Amino acid sequence: MTDTLRPVATDVAEAADSSPQKLKRSIGVVGGTLLTLSCVTPASTLFVVVPDLFGSLGTATALTIAIGSLLCIAVAFCYSELGTLIPSAGGEYAMVSTMAGRLAGWLVFVLSLLVVMIVPPVIAMGTADYLAPVVHLDPSIAGAGVMLLATLAGLLDLRANAWITGIFLVLEVIAAGVVAVLGFAHSERGLGSLTSMQVTGSNGHTDTVTAMLVVSGLAIALFVTQGFSTAVYLSEELEHPRRNVARTVLATLAISTVIILVPVVAITMGASDLATLTGGDISSMVTAWSNSAVGTFVSLCVALAIINAGIVMVIQNSRVLFASARDKAWPQPVNNVFSKLGRFGSPWVATLAVGVPGALLCFVNLDTLYGVTGVSVTGMYLLVAVAALLSRRGTHKHTPAWRMPLWPAMPIVLIAVLAYILSQQETSYLLWTGGITAAATLYWALYLRPRRETRWLVSIPEDAQA
Repeated sequence: MTDTLRPVATDVAEAADSSPQKLKRSIGVVGGTLLTLSCVTPASTLFVVVPDLFGSLGTATALTIAIGSLLCIAVAFCYSELGTLIPSAGGEYAMVSTMAGRLAGWLVFVLSLLVVMIVPPVIAMGTADYLAPVVHLDPSIAGAGVMLLATLAGLLDLRANAWITGIFLVLEVIAAGVVAVLGFAHSERGLGSLTSMQVTGSNGHTDTVTAMLVVSGLAIALFVTQGFSTAVYLSEELEHPRRNVARTVLATLAISTVIILVPVVAITMGASDLATLTGGDISSMVTAWSNSAVGTFVSLCVALAIINAGIVMVIQNSRVLFASARDKAWPQPVNNVFSKLGRFGSPWVATLAVGVPGALLCFVNLDTLYGVTGVSVTGMYLLVAVAALLSRRGTHKHTPAWRMPLWPAMPIVLIAVLAYILSQQETSYLLWTGGITAAATLYWALYLRPRRETRWLVSIPEDAQA
């Protein structure tokens, strides 16, 4: 029988010698959408992650991102249904633990922890490139500085951070809009180039982008709009989560896809030649299309967008660690420390615990971080899809919640596609992620499973269960 979870019973909670702390419900769907969009950080993703896709996929980049966005619609449906059934700051692990069992929940927690620890420094290291018009900095040092600044901001009240990130979000949308307008205004090729499947090879000649390269690139394409899951992490702090979680998830995916995909199409059509497109230097393209002043403005907007992303990601990630401690994932002294709330209502120790290591990860090889993140995101989505397939059994069948269309076909197809994408990833990245997952499974077998009555207990806020 599957070892699934339920809300912590009173006697179990007393046996654990502490009652779960609850986060404040202080933001509505607009504030949640602003925070979630800022975590997707469309502009910084466009300027930091997409250039690497241009380098390997060339003119097929827009097509790959479009396919990834379509897959993310199915993923968003899964998140929306599960997030309204299990509105917990634990996000994926709370949903999967409840539906698919404790071990599956623990593994998705480890994968999500990999993602939330790696993605912020990956984005933060791009700051140096876009501060270059003003000051020249080493990418690792600039990234570490952004992570520490984001950590300090993450200690503040969530409502205050929603306003801060909202202002920054406006600037990054403006930057993406400028790129789109300039790219379309200086088009060198037609819409047919989006499916021409060409890239400049290492020898300077034009190479063909194969279907297998597109499939391999889908792991990063899924990562491009991955931040919409933040709405689930914030579900304990959203007002009326049964309604607002689904609205926030779906609205964020739609908006972020437009903000990212339209400029990518414009860049593909507007790049002066294939070599320039493959080089992926978007700032130089903007300067060539306009002038240095516009290029500097766009670069500074992107730098602010990256800082904005860092703030929101630290907020999100600290909630994951806070929830894992509240749900007794660690030895009790560790749980006590990570579940502490500060004067502003934020989990301050958990915030420091994700921000400071994130600063150190800025000194790790970037390609390795990208590869492990792509595998982890794909694996995490796969487990979420499995949980969604099980979301209408037993008492959950009658629980008031947002329900996805085309169930169960939607999660079944998603599981098959994601499994195939995983099989096409580089062996070294699969081994890194697999090794970490194996170690986590050992921790589960030796520590968590023997203590199942007092460890790894998902707690859902009482007002969310009504």
